[in-house]
Amino acid sequence: MEDYTANTQMGSSTNNNFLRLRTSLEDLYALWEERIVKRRPFQYIVGCEHWRDMVLAVEEGVLIPRPETEVLVDMVEEVVRERKDLREGLWVDLGTGSGAIGLGISGVLGESGLVIAVDLSPVAIAVAKYNIERYNLQDRVEVRQGSWFEPLQDVKGKIAGLVSNPPYIPSEHIPGLQPEVGKHEPISALDGGKNGMDYLLHLCMESASALTPGGFVAFETNGKDQSKIIAEFLHTMPKNGFCDVKIRSDFAGIPRFVTGFLR
Repeated sequence: MEDYTANTQMGSSTNNNFLRLRTSLEDLYALWEERIVKRRPFQYIVGCEHWRDMVLAVEEGVLIPRPETEVLVDMVEEVVRERKDLREGLWVDLGTGSGAIGLGISGVLGESGLVIAVDLSPVAIAVAKYNIERYNLQDRVEVRQGSWFEPLQDVKGKIAGLVSNPPYIPSEHIPGLQPEVGKHEPISALDGGKNGMDYLLHLCMESASALTPGGFVAFETNGKDQSKIIAEFLHTMPKNGFCDVKIRSDFAGIPRFVTGFLR
């Protein structure tokens, strides 16, 4: 690798202090412009994000996995520790994006469980497949392209666990997002409709027929009123509703997650 040097004696008459660089000043300026001027997320610039114990490839068109979403995998780990039938069952990650949640769940299940990761975006599908193959888990995590439950008709009623971090930001809040998010991350992975719950409610209604009796669901919300509304909706569904419905907090104490078991 070619080395470059930069004088660190600003305004000095001597030039005996130099900083050795591993790239040219022109390249450094280009990176600075991407990050500071264009507000492009650092993860897109370097092409990866550290998540749990993995380094996942990401690119524009794929949502950058957030630290708080790791709690979804932690909750799955708690559940399968007590329920062997769920550990050995089929799990689904709806809206997989980079494949982060699906990979995390696969690590929790070990060799006994299988995961299907679903996404509509062809960019997300390609990135998820790359990450899965990178960790040599293609025999345990299957990627399917399609909208939510559409690619799952062959396993309907057989799913042990269903996890999702769907779009949940209200449409009117999208223009006010910080530039790193609103200008660069895929709006389709952020915009949850008028009140942010279009996809959350759809997931609740469809998951009842997708799960096996006693199956587990875990959804991420915006952590405000959404979690209360979704928890109440799951609990009061008139047919094939859910029991043991709980609201769980993220690392910051925000009530962000809703879990439950199909009756």
